[in-house]
Amino acid sequence: MKILVLNCGSATLKFQLIETDQAAIAADADRRLAKGLIERIGGQALITLSGANGARERLAEPIRDHRAAIDRVLHWLVARDADDGQDPPAAIEAVGHRVVHGGERFRGHRAIDEAVIKGIEDCIELAPLHNPVNLKGIRAARELLGPRVPQVAVFDTAFHAGMPESAYLYGIPYSLYRRHKIRRYGFHGTSHQYLVYRYGQLCDCPPEQVNIITLHLGNGCSACAVRAGCSINTSMGFTPLEGLLMGTRSGDIDPSLVEYLVLKEGMSVSEVDALLNRHSGLLGVSGLTSDMRELLEEEAGHDDRRARLAIDMFCRRVRDYIGAYYVESGGAEALVFSGGIGENAAPVRARICQGLECLGLELDAARNLAATGGRSGPISTPNARLAAYVIPTDEELLIARETYRVLAG
Repeated sequence: MKILVLNCGSATLKFQLIETDQAAIAADADRRLAKGLIERIGGQALITLSGANGARERLAEPIRDHRAAIDRVLHWLVARDADDGQDPPAAIEAVGHRVVHGGERFRGHRAIDEAVIKGIEDCIELAPLHNPVNLKGIRAARELLGPRVPQVAVFDTAFHAGMPESAYLYGIPYSLYRRHKIRRYGFHGTSHQYLVYRYGQLCDCPPEQVNIITLHLGNGCSACAVRAGCSINTSMGFTPLEGLLMGTRSGDIDPSLVEYLVLKEGMSVSEVDALLNRHSGLLGVSGLTSDMRELLEEEAGHDDRRARLAIDMFCRRVRDYIGAYYVESGGAEALVFSGGIGENAAPVRARICQGLECLGLELDAARNLAATGGRSGPISTPNARLAAYVIPTDEELLIARETYRVLAG
């Protein structure tokens, strides 16, 4: 089955065309036929397109909206297949959409119909920056490809839907949960779910026997405690603001700080929300940048105190969650690093692992330095009681596979 995977951001469109079926999933033999990224939608967009052979094409042209972006992708696929003498992408058999928030209604991934669209609309107040854009992608794809091409919503929150009530509820009046569904939902679910699958594959371990802690560390960051292959707790909560220190998000704070800043700084609640989401984290502490690569360069090249402080705070928060989730998972067998920072920043991985010797983690310095550029594998010593792995995430592949599974029943 040829599946077009669409991941719509506020001004971006990421896509992959993946061919998969049950046999391909079992053999890990899915075929990536094309992929690309369109940035700065709404103006002069930057477009990056790659075929199966890896040849990359970069260009800039005006892209009005997400419908125009998807239309541009489909026209490129038509031209590409015509040049290769292949069938046109009318042979696309399904579309899989990343949808950030499914609330409590969608505990699994769903074939898209009017009822599902209405359900995603009902969750807009839970993810006002994400779900409206995801809906734009769904409507555009339905309009351009027609009703005969089935579409599936793959929800970021679905992997965490099985968390126990004691993990997802807040210590606020229960009536507020009943009325407004105020609870912890968790995010990055497609990434954490893929890491469970890939770790089990690397270690020849059935998913139902996987007990690990997964760390998705990028501009947005989250940790997940996995027991028997299922999410039992995760660091992000009602929104993606909760949890770890991130690129521009504060992570965990005392909630009373909101009122304090309103009174002391004369800020509105929405201004405090913007401060915590867009001007805090690595950027806020360092006063320099939200990019971990630049902070490491500033620390090494200029001995910048606040760059070092931001990195130390980032690593300390991750260690705090590792300690808690090690206990909650019943003694995890491994840590799995992923995301832009987790996959590429060996010095950050080393600093996170410092002090975890009490849990049985022994980092192999040479393995850690070698684990970059998309490589999967262990970075701990062979005899470490708590292992550590680097596994590049692949959310698009996970979305394609889940789309096939939903449609295949």
